[in-house]
Amino acid sequence: MAEETVLSDEFVRQLMNVGEVDLIVAVPTANDAKTIGGVVRAVRLGLLKCFPRERAVLVNADCGSRDGSAELARQASIALPADAVAQALRTFHTVTASCVNGAGTKSPVRLLLATADLLRAKACAVVSPSEDVTPSRVERLLAPIYRQDFDLVAPLYKPHKFDGLLVRLLLYPLFRATFGRRIREPYGREFGFSGRLGAELFAREDIWQAEVVEVAETLRLTMSAVQFGYRVCEVFLGPRGYVEKPTELVSAMRQTVGTMFHFLDADPAQWQAIQGSEPIPREGPEPEVGDEPLRMNPHRIHGMFHSGVSDLQPVLASILTPETAAQLSACAALPRNLFRFPDALWVRTVYEFAAAYHRSVISRDHIIQALVPIYRGKLYEFLILNRQANAGEVVARNEALCLEFERHKPYLLQIWENRGGAP
Repeated sequence: MAEETVLSDEFVRQLMNVGEVDLIVAVPTANDAKTIGGVVRAVRLGLLKCFPRERAVLVNADCGSRDGSAELARQASIALPADAVAQALRTFHTVTASCVNGAGTKSPVRLLLATADLLRAKACAVVSPSEDVTPSRVERLLAPIYRQDFDLVAPLYKPHKFDGLLVRLLLYPLFRATFGRRIREPYGREFGFSGRLGAELFAREDIWQAEVVEVAETLRLTMSAVQFGYRVCEVFLGPRGYVEKPTELVSAMRQTVGTMFHFLDADPAQWQAIQGSEPIPREGPEPEVGDEPLRMNPHRIHGMFHSGVSDLQPVLASILTPETAAQLSACAALPRNLFRFPDALWVRTVYEFAAAYHRSVISRDHIIQALVPIYRGKLYEFLILNRQANAGEVVARNEALCLEFERHKPYLLQIWENRGGAP
């Protein structure tokens, strides 16, 4: 991947004025004028307090903002009290890059990898442009890399019962079973990485050339770090400081599960021999699950599961074994008051979809889309089982699901090359 294809000439000129640095903190913006000023000030204060002797640069990667976010970021970077600036032992730099060109929006992650490689940074962090960013968050993301020799820092937030369910019911259990590492937020918007990890990933074009639509760049970064044997930890950051923008479910499935299936298909040797899973080092306390009101309509979700399974019978017949397809149909026919979607059935379904994706039994994008209504069935069961559940019960059920994915991994290996199973 050539640098000039990622970094504009103007941005390269800015980086040449900066020179080599120890630390990079990136703040992607997309119409975040209300919060960006406070975030930039928090980043700079965090660097002044925790890394006063290090050479640092703040990178504002702006993804087409129309509210002046980039200019406000520049203004905020120099708008600190005089006494705070006087404490600085190094010059602080702020640079701005546009993630939009004539072809559309470029990847902020790839831009940051190229920047880190060019400036020979030792540690890099990405923080969300949210109003809850504090100076301590900057230290939490950078210190494990800069001071403890980790290569990737994954975020860990205080979860809510009904938050991030696509990750908790599908992406995390599948990631954990296949790659053997318990990274609970493999798809976070805030993370840190080492310069050596960034340099390797920047040089490997194959990682970024995917068949899937709407690629999840952060997930690719996480999976690559695990595949290549880099040291990974997770850091508790407190409450999630940003509100996820609503994403249509098919699009979210493409970004997460589509990317995951692509990685499984690209290099099976990296995950097939792994058995079980192990936790990764954690900085900070184990987060407790918080309670929150249910904002989804379970009955509508059940109806979409029922109609989806019925309408997709011909498609499912090309993806699933006859036994699994029959059990799904029986599950969809259950009345709501008797509804159950057994973990074992859900795991077998996901694994058969992964194997079908590998063998391209039909269009790969159609395979991903066909998984959406089936996921809604598992989602519906989670909602009705946990509506009155306490934190301990929610955690126990999630753990049981993860263990079921691990126990059934031999089945995935069996059907991967159509040995005694899927069509």
